[in-house]
Amino acid sequence: MSTAAVNESGTTDEQPKAQRQVLVALSGLLIALFVATLSSTVVSTALPKMIGALDGSQTQYTWIVTATLLTTTATTPIWGKLADLFSKKNLVQVAVAVFVLGSVAAGVSQSAGQLIAARALQGIGVGGVQALVQIAIAAMIPPRERGRYSGYLSSVTALSTIGGPLLGGFIVDTSWLGWRWCFLISIPFAAAALVLLQRTLRLPVVRRDNVKIDYLGAALITSGVSVLLIWISFVDNSFAWGSWQTAAMVGAALVLLSVALWVETRVAEPIVPLHIIKQRTTVLAILGSLASGTAMFAASVYLSQYFQVSRGYTATEAGMLTIPMMGGVLVSSILAGRMLSRTGKLKPFVVIGSVLLTTGFAGLGTIDHRTSLVFMSVAMLCIGTGVGMTMQNFVLVVQNSVPLKDIGTASTAVTFFRSLGGTFGVTVLGAILARQVADGIAQDHESAAVAYGDATGTIFLIGSAVAALGIIAAVLLKPVTLRTSLDTSEPSPVTTAEAAGTGR
Repeated sequence: MSTAAVNESGTTDEQPKAQRQVLVALSGLLIALFVATLSSTVVSTALPKMIGALDGSQTQYTWIVTATLLTTTATTPIWGKLADLFSKKNLVQVAVAVFVLGSVAAGVSQSAGQLIAARALQGIGVGGVQALVQIAIAAMIPPRERGRYSGYLSSVTALSTIGGPLLGGFIVDTSWLGWRWCFLISIPFAAAALVLLQRTLRLPVVRRDNVKIDYLGAALITSGVSVLLIWISFVDNSFAWGSWQTAAMVGAALVLLSVALWVETRVAEPIVPLHIIKQRTTVLAILGSLASGTAMFAASVYLSQYFQVSRGYTATEAGMLTIPMMGGVLVSSILAGRMLSRTGKLKPFVVIGSVLLTTGFAGLGTIDHRTSLVFMSVAMLCIGTGVGMTMQNFVLVVQNSVPLKDIGTASTAVTFFRSLGGTFGVTVLGAILARQVADGIAQDHESAAVAYGDATGTIFLIGSAVAALGIIAAVLLKPVTLRTSLDTSEPSPVTTAEAAGTGR
């Protein structure tokens, strides 16, 4: 059997070629991930003008955001299960197509109700893209090498999450564009992603006989999660925490999810296989992902509002002020990914990242309406660096521990809970923030700007407690070395560096 020649740099001649092929295949996936994630953030600075143009209400204002988050979160495990049953390439193309349909519908909406429905459809596509991109990468890159490429995922997510509000502000402030282009601008990029995916993505298709899809389990999980998200969206606004509406909605959600759990233990092809969820590694990764997801969403949403409402900066200036956080995510995700591929040791990165994440949130927990921007920049840098070192790596922890046939389900289980935690976190923190601002104005007669600035520190302090859960999860993880094979049943090939070290 022939062996690959080793050149002067210590790499085989085939390795650069293989890396180029992977990057070409990644191009379509990353473009799809960018536009899908951007759609969730670009509307934040454009919402007032959207609602004004469509004569919408305050409740509809909230639901333009919540509709997307709800369908994205609820459909994530379904996409993951389908990825274990059907062609991953075809599924990611379907998800992009659904996203395009939702974007077109949102861009031509004539009422707030139509826009909410379009955003819900858009969210189904977003959930598919976000889950399936990670699954596709896991299907073609071994865990040991995946760290190098996970940095690209984190960078794309960071750019779209932090850059979205900045782009949205620019679009609505440009007279010849208008708010509809917040949705329409993504269509040509999504179309380009479809073409690239068709031409460059090559993934093995495993044909399985007697496939059974757990439609009942999917419906129960989706319904239970949806009721919880609807409740958290309206509680403390339309009704009180201790009201009969709360009891009815939370009770109904618990019943639905309990029945779903019962169904999942009895069907042949469960949407969320409990044998994966019950594993210690998966539980800890889910806990860590909850912390990093809450951090990423909360930081991007509330920092932008803080800078605009409390400090008086424009949307463009607010976006510029969050550059330390975006830069932290970009640099740390790329550097950590490369170091991870070299060493294969994952635990040190998630431990350090979780500590930095918690430290940054604790720092922002001390801010008020006069806090030094230099101090805030340091705290944001810590948050960004922590997110870059943890968000994708907690998914990688699980992917490394399961066989290839379960990659889809395992990956989306972590992504699902991360999205769920972010959705709940942002909504609950928003309710706390609104109450604190109202109390500050009513009791202390503060201006809205002062009250908002002083209250923002409180929600970040609460966020630091949530982020601390990530430290616990990271510390309790068992030290593992990422495998170099795609599947757990395959022998790990000797890498070039290992071969050189053993004289082979």
